[in-house]
Amino acid sequence: MLPTESSVPAERDGAGAGAPEPCAPPARRPGRDPVPAAAAATAEDVTESRVLLAEYDRIKEEQKTRIGFRDNLLYFTLAASTAVLALTVESGQTHLLLAVPVICLVLGWTYLVNDEKISAVGHYIRDRLGPRLAELSGAPGAVFGWEVYHRDDARRTTRKRLQTAVDLFTYLVLPMICLAAFWCSPAVRPLLVIVSLAQTLALAVLGWQFLRYAEH
Repeated sequence: MLPTESSVPAERDGAGAGAPEPCAPPARRPGRDPVPAAAAATAEDVTESRVLLAEYDRIKEEQKTRIGFRDNLLYFTLAASTAVLALTVESGQTHLLLAVPVICLVLGWTYLVNDEKISAVGHYIRDRLGPRLAELSGAPGAVFGWEVYHRDDARRTTRKRLQTAVDLFTYLVLPMICLAAFWCSPAVRPLLVIVSLAQTLALAVLGWQFLRYAEH
């Protein structure tokens, strides 16, 4: 006797339910997998010389930005002081002259800080970064020759002295002239005199700092 249709599917269903599922591939254990070729190449490319050259590019860009900002501060100080002087003459209020020392103190200190950072970048390149790169590359002389060459100019000392004279006139002499004009005006008041004396002391400190950094 042939099997009926109802018995055949029952046997097939039982066989299908017991069939094992396909196994997932075993996970890789950490520490034993091979390093990818791209990662190995990247590790080889990161050398000390490349890092130092990248640092050189970054600090030279910072130095360039600070030089532009410092030079613009000088022009802005002269423009702001001229505007205050014009307003004082037009209004006849001589106590406005006390604004000029404030402008020169704030902008002068910012100018001095940027100038010091610019010089510090040059010192770092000449004294540390350049010699280290020369050692790594085996170069017989200085790596960044311009950092040393431009300092050997015979007229460099004269230019620095002239620049210091311009800085002192802008941030010290000009505000002192305004203070002297205020002291000679009829707008002198005890409180304003105290303020002007404090400004004079602060300007003296600023001028000393300019002379101190001019020696470097």
